[in-house]
Amino acid sequence: MLIFLEKRLTFLATPKTGTTAVELALKPRAEIAFSKGRKHINAMRYWTKIAPFLADTFDARPRTVAVMREPVEQLRSWYRYRSRHEEAAHPKSTKNISFDTFVLEVIAKAPREFALVGSQFAFLSDPSGRLLVQHLFAYERQAAFREFLSTQLDMPIELKQKNVSPPVNAPLSEAVYQRLRQARAAEFALYNRILTADGYLESDPPTGF
Repeated sequence: MLIFLEKRLTFLATPKTGTTAVELALKPRAEIAFSKGRKHINAMRYWTKIAPFLADTFDARPRTVAVMREPVEQLRSWYRYRSRHEEAAHPKSTKNISFDTFVLEVIAKAPREFALVGSQFAFLSDPSGRLLVQHLFAYERQAAFREFLSTQLDMPIELKQKNVSPPVNAPLSEAVYQRLRQARAAEFALYNRILTADGYLESDPPTGF
């Protein structure tokens, strides 16, 4: 998470959406930066814990911006990332596990450790399903995201790929894909809303916090 007090903007780092590249490019300009274990603070925690502190301490009420990735590709990125564990016995390793198996574990009631990756929808919304991000971009529309950041922060933006996962063959069967769509219907619906808005979904600031 990066907070730009002067520019009144907070970047929420949705996991597996290129956040390391954003952090490296913009961290020097942020007045407040959360990194390592606190990097991926979700929208609900931001609005309930951090936003009140910013308002009370700095009289600042930054707008929120985040990126969302196509749901299957975001899970595929997690799968590839966790394949980096060389030892198959590592509890978070996806080595020797098919992508179908990984996805089924992700949506299971009690996923094994290698499939504990959360969901983008839960990261971006409150428990009732209300979207908590005012400026939400599709990961696949990088040009629009960079243009927004450039305009809001008044600086040229160049994002270089960092922390790229190794290439791993990860096909998904149609049957498992349909089970994923059913289990995470809200996530697919939100992503489709962004695409319908041409890759940039703008919302009013949430109330009640």
